[in-house]
Amino acid sequence: MRLVIRTYLLSSRISTTLGSNPLSVQPGGAFAPPIFFDMNIKQAKQYIEHIVKLYLKKDKYGDYRIPVVRQRPVFLSGAPGVGKTAIMEQIASELGIALVNYSMTHHTRQSALGLPFIVHKEYDGKQVDITEYTMSEIIASIYDRIESSGIREGILFLDEINCVSETLAPAMLQFLQFKTFGRYKVPEGWVIVTAGNPPEYNRSVREFDVVTLDRMKYLEVEADYSVWKEYASDRRLHGAVTNYLEINKDDFYQVETTVRGRSYVTARGWEDLSQIIGLYEEEGLTVDEGLIGQYLRHDRIVREFGAYYDLYRRYISDYAMDDILQGGASAQALDKARKAGFDERLSLVGIFTDRLLGAFRDIMEDSEVLRQVFTVIKPVKASDKPVADCIRMLCEGRMDRMKRMSESGAYSDRDRRIDKAVLEWLKGISSLPAGETDRNLTFAPVENRFNQFRSEVQKKADEISSMMDNVFNFCLEAFGEGKELILLLTEMTVNKDAARFLSSFGNRMYSDLSARLMINDPAEDLMKKVEELNL
Repeated sequence: MRLVIRTYLLSSRISTTLGSNPLSVQPGGAFAPPIFFDMNIKQAKQYIEHIVKLYLKKDKYGDYRIPVVRQRPVFLSGAPGVGKTAIMEQIASELGIALVNYSMTHHTRQSALGLPFIVHKEYDGKQVDITEYTMSEIIASIYDRIESSGIREGILFLDEINCVSETLAPAMLQFLQFKTFGRYKVPEGWVIVTAGNPPEYNRSVREFDVVTLDRMKYLEVEADYSVWKEYASDRRLHGAVTNYLEINKDDFYQVETTVRGRSYVTARGWEDLSQIIGLYEEEGLTVDEGLIGQYLRHDRIVREFGAYYDLYRRYISDYAMDDILQGGASAQALDKARKAGFDERLSLVGIFTDRLLGAFRDIMEDSEVLRQVFTVIKPVKASDKPVADCIRMLCEGRMDRMKRMSESGAYSDRDRRIDKAVLEWLKGISSLPAGETDRNLTFAPVENRFNQFRSEVQKKADEISSMMDNVFNFCLEAFGEGKELILLLTEMTVNKDAARFLSSFGNRMYSDLSARLMINDPAEDLMKKVEELNL
């Protein structure tokens, strides 16, 4: 998913460096076209993270450096399913702040602004009844998140903001400028990010006027497979999906009108399809066009992906992939690979890559669990408290952290898995050694269990390194030092989990092949070679 962001300049002056102001009035009252810049997903995330960090920056007195009234909300405009919500979840998780996510299409004026009620007051000696309002549901949800998570700063993400009801629309201008719904303000320390679809994708869209736009940082988001691919790797999407899109990049995102109505394929559709395919395979169910068509609403792509999925499964069986990975490639598999067309070779490399990257992800998560376990149990050895009491406190602390992170709305899947694994390891210690009571538990069995865990991680790393050697040897025997090997090395070089694995554990064969096929920076040189292949 490549998120190309067009940042519109909403100034009232003429820019001396960028040319005419995009909203400057031309003869006849017309506006000049807006100026914009393109960003990919990494640049976009960095840009938004910088915005959030600057908005949350304080002076020496603890006041926010940029006053709330000057903190322009961000507006992400983009086609449906490109991952606008996913970006915000990632940013909040990485910055360690909370996230409240709301879809404005579900809100009426009453739920957003609060319900009216009558209060009795006295002004200048006169008794009067006046109307006040209850707290907005949206504002209340922020306070609920603060109370439950203990995190006082965060992001309020309002999706479909340009689809608000007609009765609510006038209040949005006040909200965007003053951060208030009715009488109640968004708490300090909460940055507002909004999102919506362009009019061509949603009939309910209300286009913002210049007065509204001038109170926001307007970013236009587009879909592109090249960066979504990294996201797909992190999310562990099915190899058939990523391999198909690697060969058919233009099918990543399609929205078109046909005689039968709208046909569309989105990033969200591919991700959801990937998840259901994995579950179907676990249950031994058949993945057919009927299932695929529930997620990809495009007849041609449904047919072609269905055919590719069947082919993908056949490659795994015909080549005996598990045997290759274990170093037992048959002569028939090697001969078949040598005679294969380039698309089939590309699929084989994709299957190898998917297996290896999955192994890298798993071992690096195990390594992080090992690191965190070491960090939490190290002080136990020097503590004068009973070991069992210390372990119990560590378990309670980890469970409390998991609860707070879940309540924050910004708990990444990876962090959740790691926390669960650490907690499971700590709980497992309470039964050691066998036959002794919890109160009599000493540190020696804890240390022994940790050393055993460390040995298990190292053993897995050795097995993965051996698997890499087996894949490299197969590719060298079948394809030589050609395009296929360059593609395989590229995936390992640019993938962050692979890079962490190679940095932590190393692999001699990877180093030797890299030295032969690369000149300077591994990632840069390999990417140049891939571009030269003109795939």
